[in-house]
Amino acid sequence: MVKLFLVRHGQSQWNLENRFTGWQNIDITVLGQQEARQAGKALMNESIDIAFTSTLIRAQHTLQIILEEIGKPNIPIIVDAALNERSYGNLEGLNKDETAEKYGVEQVHIWRRSFDVAPPGGESLKDTYDRVIPYFENFIQPELDAGKNVLIVAHGNSLRALIMYLEHLTPAQILEREIATGDPITYQWDHNNKII
Repeated sequence: MVKLFLVRHGQSQWNLENRFTGWQNIDITVLGQQEARQAGKALMNESIDIAFTSTLIRAQHTLQIILEEIGKPNIPIIVDAALNERSYGNLEGLNKDETAEKYGVEQVHIWRRSFDVAPPGGESLKDTYDRVIPYFENFIQPELDAGKNVLIVAHGNSLRALIMYLEHLTPAQILEREIATGDPITYQWDHNNKII
C-alpha cells in the first residue's frame, strides 16, 4: 500500500516567540530539532522514496533531521514555494498578542481563522489552498500513483489546505483542525487516487 506522510516543521524561533511567521525564513529551535528527531523515530520503519518541502529553512531543516534519523539522507528532495506557509503579509514578525491589542482580538481571529479573509498584504487559507492543491495534483500525486511513498514536510497552513483537499473537509471543518509540530500524519493512497 502506497503511503503519504505529512509533517509540520518543528517549533521555529518565532513559534516560540508567538510571532506571525509566514514567509519569513526563520529556523527551528532546539525543541524543534528534538521534534524533528521524534518524527524521524516515528517514521523509522516506513519506506520513503521521495520527499517534498518548501523553500523555507524551518521545513528544510526538519526534513534533513528526519531523513538522517531514518537513515535515508540521499533520497530525492523536491523544494518548491508552492508548499510555503501562508503569507501573513504586514503581520509577519509581529507578536500575536500585541497585534490583537492593536487591531482587536476579533479582527485578528478573523485574519487567522477565516477561510477566505486575508490579513493586510497576505494570503487567506483559500489563497494557500489555490496554490498548494494544483501543485499536489501536478507533481506529488503522480509520484503516489507511480507507487512511491511520499513525505511532505511543510507548514501548518499549507498542510491544512492539503488535508482539506484529501479529506474533503468544509472550510468550517478545516479551520478547527490543529496540526502539531513534528507529529507525522499518515495516509494510505489507493490506485483510484483516494485516501484510505
